[in-house]
Amino acid sequence: MSRKVLFVDDEPLVTESLKRAMRKEPYEVLSAKSAKEALGILARGPVDVVISDEKMPGMQGSEFLAVVCKQYPETIRIILTGHGSMEAAIRAINEGEIYRFLTKPCNDVDLAVTIRQALQLKDLTGLSRRLLEKNKRQASILQELEKEHPGITKVKRTSTGAVILDDEQDDAMDELIRSIQKPPHE
Repeated sequence: MSRKVLFVDDEPLVTESLKRAMRKEPYEVLSAKSAKEALGILARGPVDVVISDEKMPGMQGSEFLAVVCKQYPETIRIILTGHGSMEAAIRAINEGEIYRFLTKPCNDVDLAVTIRQALQLKDLTGLSRRLLEKNKRQASILQELEKEHPGITKVKRTSTGAVILDDEQDDAMDELIRSIQKPPHE
């Protein structure tokens, strides 16, 4: 599956420059001249990372990323702006839950590294979500087993934490562990 990165800036020269800077990266680079155009792109299919300018006509980047956060929460959001203000940063963080706030001009290497890290975060977040779902399914299965066979999920252990397979083994296991733990000169 090809990874997709979307640059949103009302200045076409900026988006073309960003696309050129990312030409060697292993993902598809898309661009939009407005938040409205970008939302249309997002509606057509998943995008992994959105990088938006803050100052745009029609809708500020932070407002746009807040919409993206609500409608496409799996998409990682980044602000790249030449007009970085504390107010814009706070709005972007609080409303758009952005991953990073970068200022123009941005070094191509720094931008590429930031995008790679954003993609890694997206992968790890997805993996975490899948593992959590798997854990919930397994817990549900264990609950059903426990209902049908009370005590089946309970594990008996020795005082040292070893699993007891049956009660007769309990005493023998404790004896063996005590003998191993004794200093050799006793």
